[in-house]
Amino acid sequence: MSLLDPATLLPLIAALTLAGALIGFLAGLFGIGGGAISVPVFYQVFQTLGHAPDVAMPLAVGTSLAVIIPTSIQSSRGHFKRGTVDMGLLRLWALPVLAGVALGSAVARFAPPQVFQIVFVVVAAINAAKLLSGGSGWRLRDSLPGKTALRAYGAGVGLVSALMGIGGGAVSNLILTLHNVPIHRAVSTSAGVGVLIAVPGTLGYMIAGLGRPDLPPDAIGFVSVATFLLTIPTSILTTRFGVALAHRLSRKHLETAFGLFLLAVCLRFLWAILAA
Repeated sequence: MSLLDPATLLPLIAALTLAGALIGFLAGLFGIGGGAISVPVFYQVFQTLGHAPDVAMPLAVGTSLAVIIPTSIQSSRGHFKRGTVDMGLLRLWALPVLAGVALGSAVARFAPPQVFQIVFVVVAAINAAKLLSGGSGWRLRDSLPGKTALRAYGAGVGLVSALMGIGGGAVSNLILTLHNVPIHRAVSTSAGVGVLIAVPGTLGYMIAGLGRPDLPPDAIGFVSVATFLLTIPTSILTTRFGVALAHRLSRKHLETAFGLFLLAVCLRFLWAILAA
């Protein structure tokens, strides 16, 4: 299938433009990088262009992490201005998250596509169940643990996020709310986690894919430059609207919206696993 064919090119551009708008909006609204939208969209785009699943999936994940860089920066800045970002926790997580991302990026070079999809489904399903049930009984303790445990959490967030191609918002949000952190503060801090994950994650996927002959000509490792450039304009445009809406919604409404979104993404990837 030729990318120069208008019948192929125009629908792909439209899909990436729409995906960019959703990525930016979700980054602001839920404090996530938007990978839950971009990974399945990019995966479908790369398969449409004729790439095998073992190339399409890590390429989708790596490109998703690249897109998360500007959206997570803009989202975290918006939440920071409202005073709801836990900067102390972000500083504590910086190195552990980096270590987790490095490990996840290394695994990406050899793991089959089902590994990425299964990790995505498990994390999304647990988080969705917690949010939609109102959080009753879903609490590990009434406050965050000590620094050692928090560093371990940070490494886990980095590892899982690198495998899922997300900014870590879904994972860190789950951890924080399980420790009685209010949803608005959890969402805002999770936006900052995206910055910690996206930059090293993108570099890791670039390195992991270097030298592969079956990648598209625009790709740097497992990152598609063309896809990145087509997605970014609308994602940057819509991030501010997501931030504004997040701070207007009540705790219950924000939790319900986030839960429904994660459930939809979970079902999408479950379908992909069963259809494989």
